Amino acid sequence: MELPLLDPAHPLFPDPATALSEPDGLLAAGGNLSVATLLSAYQQGIFPWYEEGQPILWWSPNPRAVIVPEKIHISKSLAKTLRRGGYRVTTDQAFERVINACAEPRPEHLERPGESHTWISPEMIAAYIRLFEAGHAHSVEYWLDDQLCGGLYGLAMGNVFCGESMFSRASNASKIAFSHLAKGLEKAGFVLIDCQVENDHLNSLGAQAMAREDFIAILNEAADITIDWPTKLISTKVSTEEDPHLYKANN
Repeated sequence: MELPLLDPAHPLFPDPATALSEPDGLLAAGGNLSVATLLSAYQQGIFPWYEEGQPILWWSPNPRAVIVPEKIHISKSLAKTLRRGGYRVTTDQAFERVINACAEPRPEHLERPGESHTWISPEMIAAYIRLFEAGHAHSVEYWLDDQLCGGLYGLAMGNVFCGESMFSRASNASKIAFSHLAKGLEKAGFVLIDCQVENDHLNSLGAQAMAREDFIAILNEAADITIDWPTKLISTKVSTEEDPHLYKANN
């Protein structure tokens, strides 16, 4: 099957059901990374992922790796770390720093299958900064002694959060940031966190497989839903007393 090539000026995505099974989910090439194109892609369950020297490649894997916010897995060791506190979590306070940190080489367990180095190119960074400036992309930051030591970023599509990447410069940093994100999203009414493709790190947090058609059906429902980004529900001060349920293991 010949891979569809998208018009750089006016890209129209093919039906995600026509994506290749090998490599899983490869749908099309070309197009652009404008805000409008990216929003159209995510609304249809499609995301860009390509490496240096390649054209823009668009993917819609089947099944999809997702996490239901209320079902995030908190291990005993992670719960102990959360209860210990001593850190601070914020959101949308350092988006550019977070995405640039995610673009740095990272541990093998955080890589996507088949990935040998970062896929977050300067072109991708600029595109997601534009999404952030337009109010669609968001970051979560983990701080130790005012040092940015972990975090993640992604897009809010109605009541679905489409996670893109995360980084850690301290033990459990990205897991702590993700835990606060999940609990905040749950309280705000979000129903799903899209993780795109599974890896060991996401599986440890409770990622599960969802059929592509079911995932897209949820996205279609999300298109009619507006939820303000839950800044106060995600953020925390150094104290951990405000939400003891966050720190209870569920393994």
